[in-house]
Amino acid sequence: MENAQIEVTKRLLAIDTIKIQPDIPFTWASGWKSPIYCDNRKVLSFPETRTYICSQFVRLVREKYPNAEAIAGVATGAIAHGVLVAEVLQLPFIYVRSKPKGHGLENLIEGDIQPGTKVVIIEDLVSTGGSSLSAAEAVRNYGAEVLGMLAIFTYNFPLAAHNFSEANIELTTLSNYNLLLKLAYDSGEITDAQLESLNNWRKSPETWGR
Repeated sequence: MENAQIEVTKRLLAIDTIKIQPDIPFTWASGWKSPIYCDNRKVLSFPETRTYICSQFVRLVREKYPNAEAIAGVATGAIAHGVLVAEVLQLPFIYVRSKPKGHGLENLIEGDIQPGTKVVIIEDLVSTGGSSLSAAEAVRNYGAEVLGMLAIFTYNFPLAAHNFSEANIELTTLSNYNLLLKLAYDSGEITDAQLESLNNWRKSPETWGR
C-alpha cells in the first residue's frame, strides 16, 4: 500500500491538486488559516491520474470489502470518483448531499438501494471528518450498512481520527498529510522552517497563523 500511496501523492503534486504555501496561507470557509490547499476535483481533468486513483479505490474495495453491495459518493467532490469505482465493480451507486434538496422529494440521498445493503463510501478529502461522517450517518439512517470509507487525501488531524473512531467507521486513504510533507521536504520543495510551520499547523489548525 505504501508504494501506491507514494505514487498517488506524487501524481497529486504533479498536477497541482495540492498547493503548499506556508508563507502565503489560504483561508478556509471555516475561517481557519491554512498553509495547504487540496482540490481533488482537478484529478478529473487528468485521465491517467483519474484512472490510477480509480484503480486504487477498486483494489481497496476488493481487498478490504469484498462483500460490498453498493458504492456511495459524498457530494460533490466524490460523486464522479464514486461513479467510476461503481462502474468498474459493476455495483449500484448512490450519492449523499450535504443537505436535503430544497424542492421535489427533498432527498438527502440520491439513488436507490435497499435497507441492509452493504455500502462503501468514497470521499475526496477528509479534514476534521465532520461532513464525511455526516454522509456516513445519512447512509446508516437510510437503513444501509457502512462497511468503511475510502478517501483520496486526509490532513491527518487527530480530531478526525477521534471522530472516525467514535463513529466506528474505518477510514482508508490513498494519500495523507504526513507522506505529503515527507515527499515535499525530500524533494526540496519546502525548507526546514516551512516544514516546522506545516507541522505546527496540523497540531493546532484553529489557532495557526493568528
